[in-house]
Amino acid sequence: QVQLVESGGGLVQAGGSLRLSCAASGSIFSINAMGWYRQAPGKQRELVAVITGGGNTNYTDSVKGRFIISRDNAKNTVYLQMNSLKSEDTAVYYCYADHILYYSGDYLRNKFDSWGQGTLVTVSS
Repeated sequence: QVQLVESGGGLVQAGGSLRLSCAASGSIFSINAMGWYRQAPGKQRELVAVITGGGNTNYTDSVKGRFIISRDNAKNTVYLQMNSLKSEDTAVYYCYADHILYYSGDYLRNKFDSWGQGTLVTVSS
C-alpha cells in the first residue's frame, strides 16, 4: 500500500529554520500535486504550499518569501524549507498528495487524497 511519511518537525526559536520532508512509500508510478497543510490549535487546517507534478508552486500569503516547497520525483518526496519562522507558524504540518498511481501486483491503482500522519512544528518567541 501507499503511505506518506513526514519527518523534520521540532522546536525552533523565532527567526530560525526547519526543513520538513515527506516521502511516499510503496510501488509508486507517479504522483500529481503534493503539498503541505497545517493546523494550529483551535484553528482549521489550511493549505500552506502546493507543488504540481510539473514543478509549479503556490503559497499561502502568510508564508510567501519565507517558505519554499520543492520535490524530488525520483524519490517521491516533497520538502518544505521554512525560514524566518514566527510563533504563528506553530502547528501540526501535514503532507498531502492529491493523486497517486501505484502498482498493486501487475495493475496500476489510483489513490486519491493521501495524507501523512502530521509532524509538529513549534516556534518559540
